[in-house]
Amino acid sequence: MQTSDPFSQFKASQKTGWGLFAPLEAITTPAAAKLVEFSQIKSNQIVLDCACGTGVVAITAARKGARVKGLDLAPALLERARENARLSETEIEFTEGDIEDLPYEDASFDTVVSQFGHMFAPRPAIAIKEMLRVLKPGGRIAFSTWPKDHFIGLMFGLVGQYVPAPPGVPPSTNWGEPTFVREQLAGTTKDLCFDRSSILVPSLSPQHNRDSFEKTAAPLIKIVSDLKDDPAKLSVFRSDLEKLISRYTKDNVLHQHYLLSRATKV
Repeated sequence: MQTSDPFSQFKASQKTGWGLFAPLEAITTPAAAKLVEFSQIKSNQIVLDCACGTGVVAITAARKGARVKGLDLAPALLERARENARLSETEIEFTEGDIEDLPYEDASFDTVVSQFGHMFAPRPAIAIKEMLRVLKPGGRIAFSTWPKDHFIGLMFGLVGQYVPAPPGVPPSTNWGEPTFVREQLAGTTKDLCFDRSSILVPSLSPQHNRDSFEKTAAPLIKIVSDLKDDPAKLSVFRSDLEKLISRYTKDNVLHQHYLLSRATKV
């Protein structure tokens, strides 16, 4: 267990920012089904959903008969996850915790998954080491991530131009690159494979999407807060973001492409 964490302040900011994500759960629900299918989760398997958010992946897996636990940094999201589990009549143990210091025994799970979650850990090597530590030999690890060269990745890149990440925190979109995933899983897994899909978001206008992101996505929440005393700069950022949204919008639908990765622990 860790005794000190140089990124504690960064994580505290993440906990607060991502705590407002709940309104977007409906958008990510179809992607949750895609990840559960891609992960090849089966009835009675013991599954861990890392950075589980409001529980869309955990509940989808539980409804297939899996025995599921979910962990997230944000208490507000876990509260919503528990309510979602109650409504869906699924029994899931949700725990507040840090993916870089998982509170589970070695080799506890048949499958470990994460949907757009573990990628935000500030130390990728520690996060993936922890996910693999709690996975049984022969078990599967699978996750969905945002590539840097599609909409969400480009949006994060735009945010970084205005408000850079803290020193030592690598781009979360590294996890959206197959080469990076191979490097992180090298020597610990086999049968690595990839797939791609997209989330389709109704889009009445670029301004509507931008407003939604500013209220629910941690990086956008932070930039609005950081630039509140510089309205001219904030206005330029908003204009740039709306132009980016327009590039990926067709027929009132915003296309958010993502990568799926799956491997077996040796």
